[in-house]
Amino acid sequence: MPELEEPETGTEPNSVTDVLDGPVYVVTAAAVGEVAGCLVGFASQCSIHPPRFMVWLSTLNHTYRVARRASHLAVHVMRRDQQALAELFGGETGDRVDKFRSVAWQRSTDGSPVLTDACAWFVGRIERHVEGGDHMGFLLAPTEQSPPVEGVPVLLRYRDVKDLEPGHPA
Repeated sequence: MPELEEPETGTEPNSVTDVLDGPVYVVTAAAVGEVAGCLVGFASQCSIHPPRFMVWLSTLNHTYRVARRASHLAVHVMRRDQQALAELFGGETGDRVDKFRSVAWQRSTDGSPVLTDACAWFVGRIERHVEGGDHMGFLLAPTEQSPPVEGVPVLLRYRDVKDLEPGHPA
């Protein structure tokens, strides 16, 4: 992957990024008999018609290596009281720990690992990859989703996990 030039001093968008507090997600993948998952902060719906969602994975991450071989990814939203799930998928690395050993999960129609205790989830077919510096974007076309959620849950957000020591550098 080509090296990107470092931005000049003062060109990072800190005045905006420092005040953002979006939801965090657990993204899971399966390929060639291997399952992986990680905590993700860079993700968003990016199209209404057709529906599309973009997930950004660190290229240093174990999940990234599995996701590059996968046809689909599963994206999970967690309630604020699911901090332990975020700590497992964000604070451990699949290089050393089987994260799926201690959580309830099942395979989706395409074989992606779905965390059954997640507040909500969807599986998306990987349409394309986008290089983005130290992260790779995965453009997803939704193919399967969880049942509707009742009410408006309080979601796990960046501020809830910002002090989490990552299993891998981002």
